[in-house]
Amino acid sequence: MGDFQAVRNYELAVCMLASGSKGNAIYVTDGHTSVLIDAGLSGKEIQRRMNSRGLSPESLNGIIVSHEHSDHIQGVGTLSRRFRIPVYMSPKTEGVIGSQIGKVFDLHHFQCGTPFSANSLSIHPFSISHDAEDPAGFTLQKNGIKIGVATDLGIATAMVKEHLKDATLLVLEANHDPVMLMEGPYPWFLKQRIKGRSGHLSNEDTKSLLGSVRGARLSHVILAHLSETNNHPDLARKVVGQAVGNQNIRLSVAAQDQCGELVIL
Repeated sequence: MGDFQAVRNYELAVCMLASGSKGNAIYVTDGHTSVLIDAGLSGKEIQRRMNSRGLSPESLNGIIVSHEHSDHIQGVGTLSRRFRIPVYMSPKTEGVIGSQIGKVFDLHHFQCGTPFSANSLSIHPFSISHDAEDPAGFTLQKNGIKIGVATDLGIATAMVKEHLKDATLLVLEANHDPVMLMEGPYPWFLKQRIKGRSGHLSNEDTKSLLGSVRGARLSHVILAHLSETNNHPDLARKVVGQAVGNQNIRLSVAAQDQCGELVIL
């Protein structure tokens, strides 16, 4: 799985393989069990990006699907069949995916609100507000270390905030700047969708969310799903960073076109 296995004092490690409207995939491991949250690039590209970090698809024990949009499922079927990887999704999500991903190696269902295990990883899916059939955010825990993942959500509900509390690392959507969105080239209906209750969080929304869930354990925040048209990494970092203040919390931005670093917790 790579040189980081030599590090003995970690519980979880995270790598943002890709994040944005052209494809999303997050790698999480505890050193024994490794999963992808979504596989929205081609199987070949996900394999290439994993290899660039000393990781291998052969080590994957599961692919967890958040919802049915193509930028989250493009490589699911290919990877599952090629490397015999189990796939986890809700029954409602399976119902609307239909034949888009083809047959998978082994399918497991989960229900939002009910924790499940993938080998040694404890995973808790929770409902989010997005224009999909049964969209989910996730927390993953191991020995007191907690990762929270909440992208593709139009509003941060009380439920979302409750699940993200006490996290060690958060992956939070910071999709757009409201002014850039409204003055930008998108058609009106798409602007309305993005800023609606089932669309995507703005930088200001994410700042508010982070301010309400930030706890003493939080050490790292990764901003995800930035729009290439309606946002900029420096702007997202500046706005959301106001919720961090002078606390010792690292703030980074996930990219669409390149694999991020492996963050060890």
